[in-house]
This record gives sequence, C-alpha cells and structure tokens, in this order.
Amino acid sequence: MGFDSSNGTASTKPLKFLIYGRTGWIGGLLGKLCQSQGIDFTYGSGRLENRPSLEADIAAVNPSHVFNAAGVTGRPNVDWCESHKVETIRTNVVGTLTLADVCREKGLVLINYATGCIFEYDSSHPLGSGIGFKEEDTPNFIGSYYSKTKAMVEDLLKNYENVCTLRVRMPISCDLANPRNFITKITRYDKVVNIPNSMTILDELLPISIEMAKRNLTGIYNFTNPGVVSHNEILEMYRDYIDPKFTWKNFTLEEQAKVIVAPRSNNELDTVKLKQEFPELLPIKESLIKYVFKPNQKTAAA
Repeated sequence: MGFDSSNGTASTKPLKFLIYGRTGWIGGLLGKLCQSQGIDFTYGSGRLENRPSLEADIAAVNPSHVFNAAGVTGRPNVDWCESHKVETIRTNVVGTLTLADVCREKGLVLINYATGCIFEYDSSHPLGSGIGFKEEDTPNFIGSYYSKTKAMVEDLLKNYENVCTLRVRMPISCDLANPRNFITKITRYDKVVNIPNSMTILDELLPISIEMAKRNLTGIYNFTNPGVVSHNEILEMYRDYIDPKFTWKNFTLEEQAKVIVAPRSNNELDTVKLKQEFPELLPIKESLIKYVFKPNQKTAAA
C-alpha cells in the first residue's frame, strides 16, 4: 500500500527527511545513513506530545518524509516502564499518535519504527513450527506495559493511511560495543534463555526503511529478517568469530521470571510481505554473518 501525499509533492520534491529520535540508537544510525547516501535530513526538536512544536518543525524543515525513531523503551530495559506508566503512555501513545496526525494533516508519509514484541508463541503459532505471525494478526502479548502500549498505538495507527509501521524485534547491529545491541546485551548477562526468535539486523534493514520511504509505502510490515535464531546460536557465532574462550550459562523461562519484573515476548514473525517488496532480504543467520560477525571477526577461521 502506498500514500498519495497532498498535491503529489512527495514524488516530485527532493528528498528531505525530518527525523525524531536524535539521541536514540536507531535515530542516530538513520542520520549517518542519510549522510552516507547524500540525503538531506534534519532532526526534529519538538516533543512528540506537543503538537505545536511538531507543526513548527514541519513548517521550518518542509520535509518530504518524516521518520519516528523516538520512544520510551526504558533504562536499562523495559522493566522501567512498569513503574513509569504515565511517561510511557505520553511518548509511546500520545506522542506517536500526535505525530501521525500532524503528518496526515500535512500530507506526509510517516515511517514509524515500532515493535514486534507484541506477540508470543501460541497454539496457532507454535515454537519451532515456522508459522509466523502476520501483519494482520491481532497482538496476543501484553505481558509488559511497554508491549501493551505498543499494541494499543499500533491498533490506532491502522486508521492512518499515511503511516508505515515497522515491527522491529531484538535489534542487532555490527556495533558490538553498543549496550542497546541484542548481542551485546546477551553476552553480558549472567545467564540467558535459549529460545528461537525473529530479529532485526539494522545494518541490512535500516537502508530498506529509507527505500520504503522513497516508495511511499504505508501499512504494517514485520521488519525482521526471515526465519529465527536462538540465543545459543548467536552466542555460538560470537564464540566462533569473536572470542573462542567465551562461555555462557542457560536458564529456563521460569528461572528468568524471578530476575525480571515483566515477562518478555518470544515469537516468530512472518516476513513474506517484506520479502515480496525486497526479495534480496537475507535470512537471519546469513545476515548475522554478513553484517555483524564477518566485519568483527577476530578468530582465524569460523
């Protein structure tokens, strides 16, 4: 699905991106990508929940597209949201909806980086079955308040024909020093669960999101690499490519539940829709090797 911007200007005027989330991981990477591709961009200075500040940004920048990489995920993790519910609502629900509404009023496509952590394996989508949740499926995971707010806002955003919602999961990049990187997180944990999941390799998928903007694509997309990979499979690659002496310990979901406040989502997302648009998209394990482990390789051979 695509969106015809007002007066058809998006297809004729030069690309100029207005990006929210300057201080975030994805927002920062987006800016670097724009620089490397020679795309004019500006970071928004307005607060998402403050409509006049968003309108002022758009008037000053006159963008061709808007990207929302701002949001509350919590520090150090989503457990923060359990005790900061109003702050979570303000940004993740009120702010995101306000930005979508302003963009619609101005005839602008909004690329919204959302989450796929709104599903969990169930009887219709069993672990290991290869049956992934599709874009039109109703979220079935509200175990964390973070996921609950994300499911709420995704449902409301379906009514905005100018919004492209990208369901990101367990994001990974080649920057293994970044504490937000899923690989970095699990290498630092005392113990990890071992469950296959859909994940997003940012080095491959963020450039695709820019291309989606150029194509004015809208609607919901499962924004992960095809297939699943488990915690142990990633840590085995880490050992083989980065640190031969690396070791780790597993524990069960029941044991994990004792050291976290809110349950975590585990699922497989169906990527047929994204792959139809971008057939070159690599399966998760191939993407991990090409974009993350090969560029960081420290061992002689893997």
